[in-house]
Amino acid sequence: MDTRQIDLVNIGLMIVACIAAYLVPFEMFLFSYAVLGPLHYLTEISWLHKRDYFATGKMDYIIFLPISIVLTYFVLFDKGPDANVWATNLVFVCFVAAMGMVLFRNMMYKLTLALVAIFIGYFMSTHFAFQMAFGMYLPTLIHVFIFTGLFIIYGALKNKSVTGLASVLVFVICGASFFVYRPILAWYHISEYAIDNIKNIKFDGLVYSLIHLFHMDTQTYRDFYGQVFGSIPGHSVMRFIAFAYTYHYLNWFSKTSVIKWHKVPRKWLIVVLTAWISAVVLYMIDYMLGLEMLFLLSMLHVFMEFPLNYRSVIGIAEELGLKIPQPAVTVAAAPSPKPVKKGK
Repeated sequence: MDTRQIDLVNIGLMIVACIAAYLVPFEMFLFSYAVLGPLHYLTEISWLHKRDYFATGKMDYIIFLPISIVLTYFVLFDKGPDANVWATNLVFVCFVAAMGMVLFRNMMYKLTLALVAIFIGYFMSTHFAFQMAFGMYLPTLIHVFIFTGLFIIYGALKNKSVTGLASVLVFVICGASFFVYRPILAWYHISEYAIDNIKNIKFDGLVYSLIHLFHMDTQTYRDFYGQVFGSIPGHSVMRFIAFAYTYHYLNWFSKTSVIKWHKVPRKWLIVVLTAWISAVVLYMIDYMLGLEMLFLLSMLHVFMEFPLNYRSVIGIAEELGLKIPQPAVTVAAAPSPKPVKKGK
């Protein structure tokens, strides 16, 4: 497929994901997270690895592995009062360190920036806004919605694609629609399975925080779970979350002819498919067990994508005419289709 066809496919996928999110938001999110998520982690990390994670140093990514392990410990096993603080700081350090991996070649500069991030995080960790931004929103909605949007924008600008810009518009409209059009679906009742697992994986906290962030509080339900599962704002926010996650995964899988993530050695493909099937089975047996077993991989893929996110921002700035030094590597945006050579 050429870039125009890919853009049209993605517009279709956005609309499908949007409709599904409207109809069964809680169940749609759980399905996408358990079925599409693990395959996305495995294939994207493999693709990023071939490109040195878009960092200026071949081994820069190594820092993400021990940090992800420590973060997993704090999130899943350490129930102390400071666990969330430590987890938030680790996410912040990875985010800032990734900036150094993109902007600098000198390892001393990269380490200095990481140390500065540790210092800043130590003093900012008690601030509620800092905790919400880096502890809750960055690894979730910023990753799946904002960064996905930036990647779409960069591809559209680089290819000077009208259909690409149209896909950006559809993406924004779909995301905004959940806060503008908030229908009551009388036939829709959240399943007990969905309620229990949304609680278990703590995404009810994300829903509740967005309700308050956008001042969507309702007087009908004053209690926490009533706001999340029983209110119109709660359903609207969950629809947005379900759409963001589902399309984030679908966008990745749709770009096989551009990113070529699927072109991996046969042995590695077997490993990826085996790991994916095993992950889905774990989620089917016990959703929380699946999340715990896949949490390290999930966070690792978020961190390892940070340099690419920075390069998307740099690429957008350059396409808009801003004078920014050319990075060492470039984002694999959709190339312009090559003209077909006519026979003599």
